[in-house]
Amino acid sequence: GKAYLREKVCHEYRILGKENFRTLTIIASSRKYSNGTFEEIGHLVQEIVSLAETCCADGADPSCYDVGATALSVKSCREDSPFPAHPGTAECCTHEGLERKLCLAALHHPPQPLPRYLQPSDKELCQAFRQDPREFADRFLYEYSSSYSQAPLPVLLDSTRTFLSMVSTCCISPAPNACFLKEKLERKTLSLLTLTSNRICSRFSAYGKDKVSFSYLASLAEKVPTASFEELLPLAEDAAELSSQCCDSVAEDCMQKKLLEHTTKVCAALSDRDGRFANCCKGKNLMENHFCILALLPAQAPNLPEALEPTNKELCGKEGALHATRFLFELARRHPSLPDAVLAKLYDYSGKLRGECCSTKDPSACLDSKRKWLEAELPPFLEKASRLCWLYYRLPFLEFKNRLRESLAEAGPEASPAQLEQLLEQRASFASTCCLPDAPPLLCASKVPPRPLLPAALPRGQTLLR
Repeated sequence: GKAYLREKVCHEYRILGKENFRTLTIIASSRKYSNGTFEEIGHLVQEIVSLAETCCADGADPSCYDVGATALSVKSCREDSPFPAHPGTAECCTHEGLERKLCLAALHHPPQPLPRYLQPSDKELCQAFRQDPREFADRFLYEYSSSYSQAPLPVLLDSTRTFLSMVSTCCISPAPNACFLKEKLERKTLSLLTLTSNRICSRFSAYGKDKVSFSYLASLAEKVPTASFEELLPLAEDAAELSSQCCDSVAEDCMQKKLLEHTTKVCAALSDRDGRFANCCKGKNLMENHFCILALLPAQAPNLPEALEPTNKELCGKEGALHATRFLFELARRHPSLPDAVLAKLYDYSGKLRGECCSTKDPSACLDSKRKWLEAELPPFLEKASRLCWLYYRLPFLEFKNRLRESLAEAGPEASPAQLEQLLEQRASFASTCCLPDAPPLLCASKVPPRPLLPAALPRGQTLLR
């Protein structure tokens, strides 16, 4: 209700003080509206801080906050509103009063596909800092927070605070180079935590808990294809639980504590299984170990017998989702270079398939008819997608493009040079963005056909993985 909201804001304002409240508001607003401009975020922050400063003062009229928040919502609905633009604003503005305010408050931008913040050189940092320390701090908070908008708020707060402290200390130091080197080494763990938690929470935001568990399971299956489903599933479920507990948590050490506990479990389970994991787990810094594991590329495909498909009875039984996940896990082991975006689409498709068929009068007939598509379309599709990424991992980029150009020319000799170049650029772009372990989930999902197993979804020259 209104009173609770006012009390919450005023409590934060009194505890933090005006400047810290303002800093928190810049970070929170930049995360929420990560596509907003610096000027738009600045207008919003100014209004929020002014509202708190006026209405949280001793002796302020009890209705001050509600009246001010209403005025703010009216300003948001103007055509010339100075606040971050959002496609949902017009819909919210059809409502009145509290309903409109709650609707506007719920709006947020989708996260940036990839962090866009590029840290300037030490010299450039100090030049900008000396020119206008407040402007420098505001712009840094905006750029960093909008780039890493999915990192948990406590992680972002700690990361930005220590960065600004480093700049303000080293730029007045008699030996700035030595100072920056020392401070950056001290911030390394926190920097890795920010980067890693942003990746983890971006995936969680895009996928949800169940799909994140599958995505992590498939990733481990590709890196350690000799490990069994029973060995890797608990680790995947632990990673999904970590995401659900810590991505939206305001507990100061949730992400760091849980991530380090999870890394310990992964190292204990897989170090003896794979030399690359053992190598990553040697270090004393668990955050560096986790980052090393995340960056591991898929292993070579093992020599395994053909994966057994679940029966119709199993797919439509109580544990149908588990049987489907196990089968997709087996596919990932056998095609370890498959990108996450393709596996995620297969996961969605398997859920849709069970939803469509298991509720019909004759589930077996429905599933059997779909299997004909699978048997015809799935193996060549997986082979092509897996080979694309396998080549990308193992060849220098120019050599990869040359090999790809030759392959496309052989597959479509009737295509014109312009068409071949267009296809080449599409596939090279897909590989360089979506084959990597930290591929942005939403961006890459948009590059894979919605139903990759159906011939109708793969018109020649219109998809990346034909």
